[in-house]
Amino acid sequence: MKKVILLLACISYIFFVTGCTAVRIDTNSIDNTINVILSKENTLYNRIGKGYKYYIPRGVIYIDTDEFNDKLYSNGNYYYLYIDAISYYYQKETTYKENKQAYYSKVIHTKNKKGYVEITKEGSKYLVKFTYNYAKIESLVDKKDIDDVILNASYILSTVKFNHNVIQLMLDDEYFTNKEEKYELFESTDQNTNSNINNYVEAESNNK
Repeated sequence: MKKVILLLACISYIFFVTGCTAVRIDTNSIDNTINVILSKENTLYNRIGKGYKYYIPRGVIYIDTDEFNDKLYSNGNYYYLYIDAISYYYQKETTYKENKQAYYSKVIHTKNKKGYVEITKEGSKYLVKFTYNYAKIESLVDKKDIDDVILNASYILSTVKFNHNVIQLMLDDEYFTNKEEKYELFESTDQNTNSNINNYVEAESNNK
């Protein structure tokens, strides 16, 4: 009987272990998933980049890195993680206006950190944009996979930590200013502008 109860509980909920605390997540509620995960303090990490680190949850696979862009994969979907080290260093706030035309759109302000989640329909797919803690995840997925993406993205973004000294050294060495590509990821949140990642991910999904 105990095994049956445990199985039913696992079907209805996903448990995350944050330190010594088990967090129960109702994956049918985007709001609840975001609020519960982002409100928890988590010091876990298993991925280290140039001046940053974060935790990749079970079921998500690291693919590769291009500067401050990490490519991840989970359950048939690619996640594109962007780290905005410059905005972190200068403590530039993210601005966003909720989009009433979107499938889902919400401003996030948790633990003195700001961001937003926007989900828009792109053909037969849904483009998830999740910005929080000077980092952003985008993924183009089927509707049935939205909850999983929000769950994984919440966990990844909530664990992003920056190494201030390393980033300062990179700035002093003109690491950023010598790059041909300007990092302006968070400069625009125009609701009618599709990002380059949208086109790239859509092309990949057509090739599956």
